[in-house]
Amino acid sequence: MTTRRVIVAPSVLACDFGRLAEEVRQVEAAGADWLHVDVMDGHFVPNLTIGPAVVEAIRRASRVPLDVHLMLDRPQEFLTPFLEAGAHYLTVHVEAEGLRSESVLRSALDTIRRADARAGLSLRPRTGAEALRPFLDAVDLVLVMTVEPGFGGQAFMPEAVPKVRQLRAWFAGDLAVDGGINALTGRQCREAGANVLVAGTSIFRASSYTDAIRSLRA
Repeated sequence: MTTRRVIVAPSVLACDFGRLAEEVRQVEAAGADWLHVDVMDGHFVPNLTIGPAVVEAIRRASRVPLDVHLMLDRPQEFLTPFLEAGAHYLTVHVEAEGLRSESVLRSALDTIRRADARAGLSLRPRTGAEALRPFLDAVDLVLVMTVEPGFGGQAFMPEAVPKVRQLRAWFAGDLAVDGGINALTGRQCREAGANVLVAGTSIFRASSYTDAIRSLRA
């Protein structure tokens, strides 16, 4: 099991957006370390979510780092707006259409770091860990999707666990998992080497945010 500190990052995709600021404050009071914010463009994944203005609103309401996950075809065109909105961690996908050139992907990661933010790189369930290996020197965070990205509330894909284990063997930074994460699946991922647990439904649908977050650390 990883000895790194476990970071719990509630995914605001699962919160009540009609009470966004209140939900942010409540989950922070319950022990959230980061807030995870999913940005979707309706092309890279079949869903639309939020833009920089909402990220900026979350930043104003929050005190913990914002972990912003760009599920966009051309994320390199939106780095500056999300950085200016307050992203502390900004993650792009290795499969993104606009990042298929290694030089463009490296430039995007460098742009994030030069803005004094942390650069993250993610991969979908069907993408092998090897796709990230050439870029691990340029990132601070690796995000393994444990469901097909696009919608919350999906069932955890256990075939992602060996990918987590392989990436931990190569990468010493923050290793995150996202999708179907609860007390049981979170423990499986922690034992494989993950130290950042992104959880939406299992926290925001729980009767007690504090108990849900505590169970992820147990």
